[in-house]
Amino acid sequence: MTEEEIAAIAAKHRMTRFPNLALTRERLSRKAKAEPKFRFYTLYGRVMDEETLRCAWRCVRKAKKAPGVDGVACEDIERSKGGVEGFLASIQAELKAKTYRASPVRRVYIKKANGKLRPLGIPTVKDRVVQTAVKLVIEPIFEADFHDCSFGFRPNRGAQDAAERIAEKVKEGNALVYDADLSSYFDTIPHDKLLSALEMRIADGSVLKLIRQWLKACAREPNGVMVKPKGRGTPQGGVISPLLSNIYLHWFETIATLTAKAMGQAMAIVRYADDFVLLAKKWAAGFLGRVEGILEGRMGLTVNREKTKVLDLNAERSSLSFLGYEFRRARDRLFGTGRRYLHFGPSAKSVKRVCRKVHEHTHSRNVLLPVGLVVKRVNKVLKGWGAFYSVGYPSRVFRKVNHYVLRRMARFLNRKSQRYYRLKFADSYYGELAYYGLHRLAWADVRRTRN
Repeated sequence: MTEEEIAAIAAKHRMTRFPNLALTRERLSRKAKAEPKFRFYTLYGRVMDEETLRCAWRCVRKAKKAPGVDGVACEDIERSKGGVEGFLASIQAELKAKTYRASPVRRVYIKKANGKLRPLGIPTVKDRVVQTAVKLVIEPIFEADFHDCSFGFRPNRGAQDAAERIAEKVKEGNALVYDADLSSYFDTIPHDKLLSALEMRIADGSVLKLIRQWLKACAREPNGVMVKPKGRGTPQGGVISPLLSNIYLHWFETIATLTAKAMGQAMAIVRYADDFVLLAKKWAAGFLGRVEGILEGRMGLTVNREKTKVLDLNAERSSLSFLGYEFRRARDRLFGTGRRYLHFGPSAKSVKRVCRKVHEHTHSRNVLLPVGLVVKRVNKVLKGWGAFYSVGYPSRVFRKVNHYVLRRMARFLNRKSQRYYRLKFADSYYGELAYYGLHRLAWADVRRTRN
């Protein structure tokens, strides 16, 4: 293989600094695609390879996550005796001697929009490095199997792609929607069934043993109590958990597709992690019941029927909320035709959330901060939010958010003194804030950024 070909493969896998690892991943991917039933049995050596561990460390360091139960952060490892080199060498030695043991995860709870708490399990830095190393090796194998309908936690795919796929299917006439909600999906995945799904492709017992360790690891609650997983769940917060969750729901997609074919049901699936919708022109009698039977009976999951919805997007005032996007039929008023078209863009809840963040940064408690620093913080919020909603028809909502930001920033400026703020660089607040570099949301700008 020529140097140019190797460089192209490394660029494809976004691993220009780790060409040998990129080549390994490419070979695994090609083998998996060529032989869909092949079980890989020599993976452990690739996991503990020096280049794999170096790449894994780089990924973990870049993520900047909180420390685990041992309280050790990446910065502590860099400052320690031996530094990163010594840390990776000790991991490699443990893997070679097969003395590596997973530590408990640190349980933390984050508040959700509905006020409930979502449990996260934070592994130690060492566990995160080993999990990342395993993920780097097995991901291309399962990526070769994954269906085109899944978009979450996959290379070169995102929520925008999922939103565009839904819009595409609805425009084709698939306006009937089954919007599923799985209760605590990550915490309820059955270990035995997940491992069976892994064993469909992996025959390397040493790699499977590592994954079993992470699945069986206890969680230390904030009060210090250790809780066992009891044969279910892969903790959110673990590096490998998103991949494992995709592997498991891949089999739901497969079984649901085969069931639909057997029942004469034409339908499409669009999935992002554990959020998914089924779209069709009409439902075959009993099909949706069969789908829920697959999820709860065969997969061992729980369908939240209070949040699961069956919609018809052709009906008046019917709308679908998915990944923060709202899909609904709207009437064309721009060209005066009055025809209904599919409109999708940021949902009302998403708009409230971004405005709440802007409000926090421009609150009176921050009045002593320099204007430039506050503008920088607000810009970070706006750019990230705008990039997420870079598809669909967000222009009207963008204008609304821009107007809100301008009002909040003007109020912030006026609070910085006992009298009204005196404009220094322009004749209006708009010009003044433009001088400070305040970002304004624009649909064309985010589209260029994404492309």
